[in-house]
Amino acid sequence: MKEPFLLVNFKTYEQSTGKNAVALAKRISKIDRNIAVAPQYVDINRLSNICKNIFAQHVDGINFGRNTGHVLAESLKQAGAIGSLINHSEKRIEMKEIELSVKACKRAGLISIVCVPDVKTAAKVDRLKPNYIAIEPPELIESGRAVSKIKPSLITNVAKNVKSKVICGAGISCGDDVKIALELGVYGVLVSSAVVKAEKPEKILKEMIKYV
Repeated sequence: MKEPFLLVNFKTYEQSTGKNAVALAKRISKIDRNIAVAPQYVDINRLSNICKNIFAQHVDGINFGRNTGHVLAESLKQAGAIGSLINHSEKRIEMKEIELSVKACKRAGLISIVCVPDVKTAAKVDRLKPNYIAIEPPELIESGRAVSKIKPSLITNVAKNVKSKVICGAGISCGDDVKIALELGVYGVLVSSAVVKAEKPEKILKEMIKYV
């Protein structure tokens, strides 16, 4: 996956579920096939022929076996995912679980993106050697107040205190938010509601992608 990149988290919005996920993925792929998407698990396979960079929204640190209801890294890989988010603010897990999830990604050949709310957590996660650490202050998610503008020092402080590549998200709503984030040195930007819930997601993404 090329850097820097945009990752559109589909979450569980109606606009990005099932047939709507397919329609949105097609619209996104026409803009730039290097934009990554994170659909719901059940939509990964049906999107695999549309988008080349698909991330799961979560992965469990399990292996093959008796794990009913869990998400196996190898299953995500075979479904068409290239990586997974871990510890998103809407799916928080304990540090030991994060460690196992990162190991599962490495075992299956998936890219791991571990989300963190602060510098302290970022430093702990960095020891696990994920591919990326995503700084996302939970209070700014879907606020329209971009982390790159509201808390730029948080991004730079995380980057100074970890060896992993840093990306950011939370409140990113326009091209200028992305531009500022990239100027702060991140390798990618997470976006969601500003794109998924927009009447014209292509317009928003075109504005964002020109800076990437």
